[in-house]
Amino acid sequence: MNPSTFGNNGQCDKKTGADFLSAQLYQHFLRWPLIWRVFSMALASILLFGFAIHMIEPKTFPTFFDGVWWAIITASTVGYGDYTPHTTYGRITGMLLILLGAGFLSTYFVTLAAATVNTQNSLKKGMTEFVGSNQMIIVGWNERSREIINQLLKMKNGRQVVLIDDSLGENPFQQPQVHFIKGKPYIDTVMEKAKIHDSSLLLITADQNTNEIQADMNSILTLLAAKGMKPDLYCVVEILTSEQVKNAKRAGADEVIQTNKQTSYVMMNSLISHGMSTTLLTLLNQLKGSNLRFIELDPQWEGKTFIQISSHLLQHKILLLGIKREEETKINPPSDEMLHAGDHLLVVSD
Repeated sequence: MNPSTFGNNGQCDKKTGADFLSAQLYQHFLRWPLIWRVFSMALASILLFGFAIHMIEPKTFPTFFDGVWWAIITASTVGYGDYTPHTTYGRITGMLLILLGAGFLSTYFVTLAAATVNTQNSLKKGMTEFVGSNQMIIVGWNERSREIINQLLKMKNGRQVVLIDDSLGENPFQQPQVHFIKGKPYIDTVMEKAKIHDSSLLLITADQNTNEIQADMNSILTLLAAKGMKPDLYCVVEILTSEQVKNAKRAGADEVIQTNKQTSYVMMNSLISHGMSTTLLTLLNQLKGSNLRFIELDPQWEGKTFIQISSHLLQHKILLLGIKREEETKINPPSDEMLHAGDHLLVVSD
């Protein structure tokens, strides 16, 4: 083999490798966000002109830092006048810096402003994923979810709320505690944007834009998707038709809200006992005085009777109404009813 040929091939291989590396670096650079690309070019220009003026006029710019300082001031403003090039080459360098460097900096700030506006628009239109944990996810936009979110905001407990809906064009709330995600809730990517794996509660409200049967099917489908992604997530689902209650429980609902049935009960009680609806609203309103709630049974109360615990709680201005044992709730049980471990007490308290 001709040694010269071998040498030429070696040089070609080195050149090809260098070209390939340069192409890789360039492709990597193109993948950077636009704002970082413009910033890196502006920074490189400042450093380059700072070094150039230091080499051209070392007496006027004795250090590299002095040159960089002059380059920054000249590119961003008209200059302070503390450092001024005196030679022809130095002034030409200054002219080039004003034309090129100022252009890069202007482009950078324009890009920064545009990126900020785009980020705000994406956040407002529900295109940005949620950042945080222990959030409450609410699916569906209607008067019920609006009232729930308003009450949560008034409670000021610091709980973040993620609203998922496909019909809204933008976030209906201005408060930073409410994050909006646009999309169909039964799609994995939408739930991932809401960070369902880090959430603590999920409320699925019925879709008001479809008929009741279709709304229940969508709710159960969303429930299946959520439970599949996080099985231990506590899920409350609104069901409109009684036929789909069992299916919702089979799908893993921890609590089923039968809106139509509960509303009909309130209406019926209002017909029999006038003013009952207002009383129930007062008891259920978490923002007004005394309201209904469950409290866990204190271990020291195990084995005691209902009347004993009721008398004890009354001393603390807590009214005991009933006992929840597993799936059964007993309202006003016998006074000698014994309380057991795992029971929950239904009370009215502040």
